[in-house]
Amino acid sequence: MNAAVAMTPASGLARETRFADPDAAFRLLAQAHRDLDERESAALNARLVLILANHIGDERVLREAVALAHEAR
Repeated sequence: MNAAVAMTPASGLARETRFADPDAAFRLLAQAHRDLDERESAALNARLVLILANHIGDERVLREAVALAHEAR
């Protein structure tokens, strides 16, 4: 069986926190942007999005996440 298929979430996008310490996760992301200018920060975000989208590996879940992000603006 394809490893990506085996790891595909069955229930869609997780909407509750999955971090033991959500504040620490937020700090990690915020600190990653420290000392970056606006262009570098946007580029870091773009790379993170592509890396994490690949990790998800499920277009249905990715579509749900994109829709949720659009709703939040």
